Order: sequence, then structure tokens, then C-alpha cells
Amino acid sequence: MFILEKRPTPSRFWLYATPVVAVLLTMIAGGLLFALLGTNPFAVIKTIFWDPIFGEFAFYLRGQLLVKAGPLILIAIGLSLGFRAGIWNIGAEGQYIMGAIVGAGVGLAVYPTESRLIYPVMVIAGALGGWAWAMIPAILKTKFNTNEILVSLMLVYVAQTILAKASTGFLRNPEGAGFPGSRNFSSYKAASNPEFFAGSGLHWGGIAALIAAGLAYVLLQRHIVGFQIKLTGQAPRAAKFHGVSPNRLVMLCMGLSGALAGLAGLFEVTGPAGQISIDFNVGYGFTAIIVAFLGRLNPIGIVLAGFLMALTYVGGEMAATNMGLPGAAIQVFQGMLLFFLLGVDVLTNYRIRLLFKGTR
Repeated sequence: MFILEKRPTPSRFWLYATPVVAVLLTMIAGGLLFALLGTNPFAVIKTIFWDPIFGEFAFYLRGQLLVKAGPLILIAIGLSLGFRAGIWNIGAEGQYIMGAIVGAGVGLAVYPTESRLIYPVMVIAGALGGWAWAMIPAILKTKFNTNEILVSLMLVYVAQTILAKASTGFLRNPEGAGFPGSRNFSSYKAASNPEFFAGSGLHWGGIAALIAAGLAYVLLQRHIVGFQIKLTGQAPRAAKFHGVSPNRLVMLCMGLSGALAGLAGLFEVTGPAGQISIDFNVGYGFTAIIVAFLGRLNPIGIVLAGFLMALTYVGGEMAATNMGLPGAAIQVFQGMLLFFLLGVDVLTNYRIRLLFKGTR
């Protein structure tokens, strides 16, 4: 029989090999799923992972990779700080939505101003919107010891309800002939977030994601707060002896992750999405959890994982369109990545040992 035996120290090999093995296993399991759905699994995998970079329409799709990767990286960076400390913010999707609503609301409140100063104010408002939404589970955690996983997750559905109300009510375009949705920011130049170069996919959201990754790396490697975050996650009791305040760390990590998710929402609503709409949220907050773990909670790894996950978005949309695959199949494929990642990650701290009958 086989048993799991705890390693004296974590395996450095599996620490870095886990994401690669997880991706390969996802391709195999996903291929079986696509075959059961009656499509050529090799063609689907090629469409997802190869065509967006080297295919016939790669000149356009490469820009879309930047569009998709930006919010994923930005949200995942914030989540990773909390995850490292054992603080589980699962409600980044709600914080993303609220950042978009608050930031867009500030811009729409002064429509049709031509002052470009309004955009920095919207950026700050978006960050504050996400931060405030994250503070709800943070305060409840520190004051009443509630479970931040459940509270932050339940608040996603509250945020979705507010989003629907904003689209059909207080942020609806008064010139939109009664259709749901706010004014389109592409025609509101002072409050828009256009691409720096047409077709490049690069806008302020992508720049912010790279800046956030760089700052997070410095924080974790060179700052006392980063040391406290890592120490709390690895040895909570030792962190307390070191003088780390658990409540203060909860407020800090939840606040940072909420603010970054809010920023992602603001950059998205003023850029690629263009407006507040009922279906504005596309699951970035949940997918970013996969990105954070796929990147091993390391800022550099998260940047790479963000682009890999963006491939599944862009390539998955192509596969769904060209091969008739249901959108749910692509979502299951993305979910498999987290499943195999967590499964294989066990080998980082445990090794499989063959136990023969009669041995101890």
C-alpha cells in the first residue's frame, strides 16, 4: 500500500515542478473531456495554448492576452499577500465589482467634464471602493472572529445585486433609451482608459499590474511587513512571539487585496468593458485565486501564471466559437488547473512511500 510521509523539509524540486505538472495533467484531463464532447482534443488544446500566440490571428489575439492578464495579475497579487499569511479572501470578485461601481460613479457624477484630472480621482475612488468592501469581512474577523472565507464570498452576491441595480437604476445612461448599462466611457474621453497603442492591449491596468508585482516582490523580500506576512503563514505562534499583531495583519492584507481588486475593476470598466452593465463581472476575482496558487504566491510567478490563464480565456473563447464547445467546458478546464495544482502540491511537503505487507 501507499502512504504519505511528511518530508523533513519542503522539496525544492516539487516547489517549482508542481505548476508544470499541473498544467500537463490539466491538458490530459481536459483532452479527455473535450473528446467526450465530440471534438478533437488535440485541436482544442492547440487552439487554447498555441493559436493566440502563433496562430493566424495572433497579431490581434496577443493584445487580448494583455487585456485579460492585467486584471488577473493585479487581483492575484493582492490575494497572494493574504494567502501567504493564512488570511483567505475569497471575495475579490465582489471587491472588483464595487471598485468599478464606485470609480465609475465618480466619473459619471461630473459628466461631461473634459478635465483629465478626473481620471486619477476615479482611480483613487476605485481602490477605496474595493478596500471598503474588503474591510467588512476584515472587521468582522477581527472584532467577532467570523470566518473571512464565508463572509467575503457571500458579499460577492451582494455586490452582484448592487451591480444589477446600478446598471438598471442609479448609473443607467439617461440617454440609453431605457436599456440597462451606464454611459460608455469610450466616448467620455476624460474618464476613459484607452490602449496606449492601438491593438496592443496595453493600458493603465497592465502597467498597474506590473507595478503591483514589483512592489509586492520588494515588500516580501526587503521589508519587515513582508517578513511578518511570511512568518505568520509559516509559523503563527512564532509570529506572535515576534510581536506581530494578527488583527493588524488581517486588516492590512484584506485592505491591500481589496484595493487592488477595486483598481482592476476601475481599469476594466473604463477600458475594455467600457461601461457598467449587468454582466460586467466575468469571474476575474475567482480566476485570480487559481493564478495566485499557480504562481506559487510569488509575484514573478503570478505574472507568468496570469498570462497562462489569459491564454485559457482567449484560446477558450476561440475554441468555443470555432469548435462549438460550450462555455461551461472551458470553465471546467480552468477549474481542473486548480484541482491538479492543489493535488500535486501535496508532494512539496509529503512523499509517497510504498509500504509492504508486514512492514512498519
